[in-house]
Amino acid sequence: MRFGITVSASLLALGLTSCGGNTPAPSPDDPSVETPEEIPLEVAPFDPDEPRSGGTTTVFHTGPEAFVQPIANITVERKSRFLLGEANFEVDWIPAPASQRDRDGLGPLFHATSCLACHVANGRGAPVTGNTKAPASLLVRLSVPGTGPHGEPVPEPTYGDQFQPRSIDGVPSEGQVQVTYESLPAMPLQGAASVTLQAPRYTLVELGYGPLAPDVRLSPRIAQPMVGLGLLAAIPDATLLAWADPDDRDGNGIRGRPNRVWSAKEGREVLGRFGWKANQPDLEHQAAGALLGDMGLTSTLFPQTPCTPAQPRCQQGATGGEPEVDAANLASLSDYSHLIAVPARRGADREDVRTGKAAFLRAGCDRCHRPATTTSELPGFPELSHQRIWPYTDLLLHDLGEALADGRADHLATGSEWRTPPLWGLGLTATVNGHTRLLHDGRARSVLEAILWHGGEARASREAVQRMSPKERAALLTFLDSL
Repeated sequence: MRFGITVSASLLALGLTSCGGNTPAPSPDDPSVETPEEIPLEVAPFDPDEPRSGGTTTVFHTGPEAFVQPIANITVERKSRFLLGEANFEVDWIPAPASQRDRDGLGPLFHATSCLACHVANGRGAPVTGNTKAPASLLVRLSVPGTGPHGEPVPEPTYGDQFQPRSIDGVPSEGQVQVTYESLPAMPLQGAASVTLQAPRYTLVELGYGPLAPDVRLSPRIAQPMVGLGLLAAIPDATLLAWADPDDRDGNGIRGRPNRVWSAKEGREVLGRFGWKANQPDLEHQAAGALLGDMGLTSTLFPQTPCTPAQPRCQQGATGGEPEVDAANLASLSDYSHLIAVPARRGADREDVRTGKAAFLRAGCDRCHRPATTTSELPGFPELSHQRIWPYTDLLLHDLGEALADGRADHLATGSEWRTPPLWGLGLTATVNGHTRLLHDGRARSVLEAILWHGGEARASREAVQRMSPKERAALLTFLDSL
């Protein structure tokens, strides 16, 4: 059975036709796109706070270990909590029963054996490249139309919420994920060679429990970087609500809105801010959800194994206790997630970087990727509180058009809405992870391709980038590489 983005829909959403790769002619009202070399480009002012993206928590590491550093202002006592959480993050879990009772309970169905397997070096996951099976850092969410009791997606009845390609002995795995790519008609760029995007198609093969529901929704995900999560947690709800403009009151075409999700810990609905669709309320839920979904490990927040009624051998599998991850270990993972530092900007004061910053602002990218804000008091984490930070996000949902849509609603998020991802650390992706794959499923092979996939609310910004002169576009990419 084959699933994926329909190519014709992708083309229409990107403003392309499917006949010979033709593109619409520019409107006669479009502003001039040529920037004469003798006319200097605008240079944005430099804010001396900009290099310290995470305020006083910022670290100055630019090598392969740039994303695994504790915050710079960490105390000795807090450092021990960080190291304990790091050990739990990196350890491989094993099937039960085992002599290591605090590390058994993996599965019976699972995706990876550790947190580190998906978040390599705390960085960005990679998608499938070539004709191979999906790596651990790419997973596929499953759902059918409708909503659960708290507004969450309804799991696929046979395979559940997440497709599991691995299993313990004696339990069939759910199958494997294969990805193929189809080239789309070239996207034009003023004064430069056009860019050809690749649309992914996902195929679930070797299905272990029979056919999927005919109306199943598939949503692939790659792991997101771990840097600065505690600082994002410390941004006050009031700030997100002040940024929200669901009715586009200012008429700029941007309709950011918060997701509202269920907190199992608090027993009430709260603002979501983590995950690709802002479907997690805090980092403890994020950790517990990953333990359950990726490794089949129950916790105090999510004590029920995810085996479905159609998987009796999974239900009969050995467990590592109830719960398999106790409150202390879950808290250590939450602490670790809060205390991972953001690396400093590189060359933020350079003229070419500031020229690119001006292009970023002129294209309106800052309407969603808001450059700076200030954190409030975060209980238990005084080091993260009252920091001036530069994450380049509003943590809100935005409609990015049908080309990027997965069709999967998640609480208030529609099938074409995504949370604005932070841009801090963007320029170190290749250094840390050895690739530059971006967007929720890694389809974009570069920052420029990621921009060109944007539609919906971001279409005007994408078209502004397409109209830039080569010099201005190069400056924009230089700026983004400095983040």
